[in-house]
Amino acid sequence: MSTKAFAAQSATSPLAPASITRREPLPTDVQIDILYCGVCHSDLHQARDEWHNYAPTTFPCVPGHEIVGRVTKVGTRVTKFKVGDFAAVGCMVDSCQSCPNCAKRLEQYCHQFPTFTYNSPDKHSGSHTLGGYSEQIVVDEAFTLKVSDKANLAATAPLLCAGITTYSPMRHWKVGPGKKVGIVGLGGLGHMGVKFAKALGAQVVLFTTSPGKVADGKRLGAHEVVVSSDPNAMTPHLHSFDFILDCVSAEHDLNSYLALLKLDGTLCLVGAPEKPLPVAAFSLLLPRKSLAGSGIGGIAETQEMLDFCDQHGIVSDIELIPIQKINEAYSRLLKGDVKYRFVIDMASLKSGG
Repeated sequence: MSTKAFAAQSATSPLAPASITRREPLPTDVQIDILYCGVCHSDLHQARDEWHNYAPTTFPCVPGHEIVGRVTKVGTRVTKFKVGDFAAVGCMVDSCQSCPNCAKRLEQYCHQFPTFTYNSPDKHSGSHTLGGYSEQIVVDEAFTLKVSDKANLAATAPLLCAGITTYSPMRHWKVGPGKKVGIVGLGGLGHMGVKFAKALGAQVVLFTTSPGKVADGKRLGAHEVVVSSDPNAMTPHLHSFDFILDCVSAEHDLNSYLALLKLDGTLCLVGAPEKPLPVAAFSLLLPRKSLAGSGIGGIAETQEMLDFCDQHGIVSDIELIPIQKINEAYSRLLKGDVKYRFVIDMASLKSGG
């Protein structure tokens, strides 16, 4: 079926209206009319082919993997959804579903690599997947998520990437009461990290290089905000953290944060700086510490996260935009000029795209 979308035709072209083709629903497929789509920094990287050495972009590129919408059609074997339900799609739309990691419901770590929502080989079309900057999407129900009919749908959209990216490592490293947790960086990921760490019952310390974000960090739930560019502010926290979640994608000093960990503490990266960051061996050796990384979550864990957010009233702080302003939003994203996630109102595509 023909579907309106916004696409980048090359690494140097702005996103612009395009027509794409979606498959008719197969027996286990769910067709979703997209209502809102979050704007992730990786959308910008991918549309501009900035990850060429790791994940080269196939054009035309339709970004978008923070998708919330309404079910308009279901396949004959679909059991979890009915027409009219609210549903969501995150970063993945398929995996091999048979390797050891998929068997553990960790599809994000599929041995054969998951099929991402955009810019992945598409076994159905023979081309590549196209994302949520579009009117509708068709996804197997195994990779489709339930959304409460009471949810703030626009503010729920970023949970599908920014939310699960920060929730998953906290669950894995058992963040909770009695744990001192640091969040490095207050942006799209960091603001969700603060909210989750607080809701999980941890003592939460936010680290930011921007004095202007101190008040906002406390509003979001941090018990303390440290301006990390001030060495005197960092010193009182040496050897005291159980877990630090590093949400920064720019170059920064990992060793200064490793110094804050206590014995058997973990610094986990969820940001993805373009260049490798140096780590001194003694930053890990004395005392015993771990430097780790985490991707998104599996489908079951993502559903758990959405249910947790529903129970605790957690959503993202967003700025709602029409799709016609997506290129302006990308420019602002590069300047950090958003608190804290752009979300596209997809009604603007239907009316004016």
